[in-house]
Amino acid sequence: MKKLIFILAFPLLLISCNDIPEQERGIPVPEKIAVEKSKMNIDSIENDLKEKGYQTFKYEDGDTTYLMQQYYMVFLKSGANRSQDSTEAARLQKEHLTYLSRMAEEGYASLIGPFGGDGDIRGIAVYNTATQQEADSLAKQDPMVKAGRLKVEVHPWWTAKGGKLD
Repeated sequence: MKKLIFILAFPLLLISCNDIPEQERGIPVPEKIAVEKSKMNIDSIENDLKEKGYQTFKYEDGDTTYLMQQYYMVFLKSGANRSQDSTEAARLQKEHLTYLSRMAEEGYASLIGPFGGDGDIRGIAVYNTATQQEADSLAKQDPMVKAGRLKVEVHPWWTAKGGKLD
């Protein structure tokens, strides 16, 4: 008897739920939730960054809002003192890579890498700091820079927050 009642009542229950228009259910459509959530997250991220002293701005392109943040592009250039012997150069290189790894792990550097070839610019590091002075100070603590094997040149650089390389 219970099975018969269930078999008869269950389809009626399903039909009655489907007849209620979405506006009356009070459930917003998924697209509306995604847009509201996106704007709320961007606003809270922007407010948090601004409270910490970072430079940001937003712009809209169609239905997408981009949060732009100022980072600092550090060019690692050949320094004046490149006369270390191979043992010393290898030690400095190891310390340099350890230092840059630490900067990435601690969230100060977002993108790091060497350039190919033997040009004056040896590599880059993109620092995620509130000020250019902080980026410059961190870059100058690199063991290769301290030894004079590299020197740094720091420039402000804008990009969309959350952007990534493909």
